[in-house]
Amino acid sequence: MSETLKKEIEQRHNAGKQYARASEIKKLYGIPLSTLWLYSKQGKLHPKKVSARVTLFSIAELEDFINNSEVA
Repeated sequence: MSETLKKEIEQRHNAGKQYARASEIKKLYGIPLSTLWLYSKQGKLHPKKVSARVTLFSIAELEDFINNSEVA
């Protein structure tokens, strides 16, 4: 993970941001949108639907998933 990316993630935590849209997660973590939605469909992630066009993912849940998942 690059230093710039680490700093941006740390800034989000310090700012108290707990949720992010799929496009933000793609940018910050490099996870493809299709993978986020697949993990959501499989029940590995639990996004919150806040309106008809806005779905938010928990940053803490995502980081726990990343840190605890095994690579095939």
